[in-house]
Amino acid sequence: MSQASAASSDPVFLGIEGGGTRTTVLMVDARGTVLAELARGPAVLPLMSDRELQWHLRGIAEALPRAPQSVCIGLAGARSETDRERLRRAACRVWPGALCLAVNDLETALAAAPVKGGTRAEVLVLSGTGSCCYGRTGEGRVAKVGGRGHVIGDRGSACDIGLRALRAVMADLDHHGGMGPLGAGILNALVFNEPDDLIPWSAQASKTEIAALAVTVFAFAARGDALARRLLADAAAMLAEDACACAEKLAPPEEKVRFIFNGGVLLKNPAFLKEVCRRIRSARPEAVMAPLKTASVSGAVALARRLWEQGGAQPADKAASVKKGAVKSSGLALPEVIRSLELLAASPTEHRNPRSMKLDRLSAAQGIELMLAEDAGIPPALRLEKRAIAQVVGAVARAFQNGGHLFYAGAGTSGRLGVLDASEIPPTFRAPREQVQGIIAGGRQALWSAVEGAEDDAQAGAAAVANRGLGAGDVLVGIAASGRTPFVWGALREAGQRGAFTALLCCNPAVKKAAKKLAGTPWQPRVVIAPDVGPEVLTGSTRLKAGTATKLVLNMITTLAMTKAGKVISNLMVDLNPSNVKLRDRAERILVELTGRPRSDARAALQACGWVVKDAYERLRS
Repeated sequence: MSQASAASSDPVFLGIEGGGTRTTVLMVDARGTVLAELARGPAVLPLMSDRELQWHLRGIAEALPRAPQSVCIGLAGARSETDRERLRRAACRVWPGALCLAVNDLETALAAAPVKGGTRAEVLVLSGTGSCCYGRTGEGRVAKVGGRGHVIGDRGSACDIGLRALRAVMADLDHHGGMGPLGAGILNALVFNEPDDLIPWSAQASKTEIAALAVTVFAFAARGDALARRLLADAAAMLAEDACACAEKLAPPEEKVRFIFNGGVLLKNPAFLKEVCRRIRSARPEAVMAPLKTASVSGAVALARRLWEQGGAQPADKAASVKKGAVKSSGLALPEVIRSLELLAASPTEHRNPRSMKLDRLSAAQGIELMLAEDAGIPPALRLEKRAIAQVVGAVARAFQNGGHLFYAGAGTSGRLGVLDASEIPPTFRAPREQVQGIIAGGRQALWSAVEGAEDDAQAGAAAVANRGLGAGDVLVGIAASGRTPFVWGALREAGQRGAFTALLCCNPAVKKAAKKLAGTPWQPRVVIAPDVGPEVLTGSTRLKAGTATKLVLNMITTLAMTKAGKVISNLMVDLNPSNVKLRDRAERILVELTGRPRSDARAALQACGWVVKDAYERLRS
């Protein structure tokens, strides 16, 4: 083999790092020879659609001299396992056959720092367009402070400095009749003639555009402007505070921690960096501090090389086509009895329906008749689960009576049905919005579009429960048609550990037997409701019979629990919230039915009681 052909067969490693300002790309071979260096536009994962992400990566691929064997991509905003899986899948489509790793830009930056001994932990202090502090110990423990976006976080970043400068100069204008030198400088930088021009601009300006104002603030501080210096001193104090908070999560104050600084705000402004260091050292005298001297994209290359050497991932083309039902690894490993594909295979929701084999050849009328006939089997199946449903109703009623809450947790259709039922409770029963809550895998976006991989993250389910503050005295009902959704099981486990009453609603009778094998573990739900509604008319489409059965059960749980909580008299909703014309009309009719009084009396009582039906009822009875 010639030297040239040997070189062409060597593995090639690709590192990509993207943030709010730019995307940096570095490709090297096994000898460390640089094959390509590129710069592209910004890439912040939460701000990109799947299509935009795909275009961004394909544009990079087209500019490279050859395909890599191992790829590491670190993008700002890749916070959760779901985010990283989304990023990895996108990369898989662009570089099929390559090993692929997706992380966030903090991990790539920290990987670029040379490892040094003598310290308990390392903390990356990043301040560029945004800001964040990210640390790790030698044992692999990690901690993170900040990095929550420019609206609610990014303290001490360029965007934060720009926003604070805008507010400060406008306050000067309001209080003193003028914007001062810094305000004039900002107008000049933006080519505006009037201060009021900042109002429409700031309302639509991007994070990057606001961050660019930090350049003006630094320039005026260098000239001695008092306001600019105060703004930067405040920014340095906040950044140092976040850095120390991150370090404290990893090592006590007396232990030595190495702080590594990165990002344009720190590396391009020595005086600012010096002030941040001074404030860190005042809190942690033993701190070791140094700027990151290596381009952080080299950390992505290092991680790609490590991935290749360890053989730690399957080729991307295989990973991109994961078998249906396969559960990806997450921080919370499911028990084998739940993870097994045998459990999925046992689910009627995955079987073909012999009565709908000719669905594609039926007329519309015939299809309707078939679907109605299939739906007719749902009530008998639910009757067999009556005892289990009653147990959950009782638990929810007790929770309501004692100030507790009901939570639903699900993915896809199951999650949407939980959110739907929760949303109907406040107007129907005048209950506080937090009394019944829906948790859906993938969050808000998943209500109207699929969030790829969200249902497979058990850790995300556990985190969602923890973040909602669920505790003893509450009830969590996990909803999963097949009974094996990792997100739901993660939520169930976390809720059980917190002392909540847990129940699982599915359409897979095999789950009842599987759940018994979890006895004595935090994974076992207290109750399993598992009606056998049979296979779907359209194979695997659980929005059909499974969805209908789920909605019926949720109706039973909340309606009967609210009835037991005193929200119903006879069969009338006497605690509805008459927030529109239709509901006010209903409230009047309810009072007429209950009291036999004229409609005019009912209306007058409701108006006198602020349209609280129960109060108006008591007023008419007295």
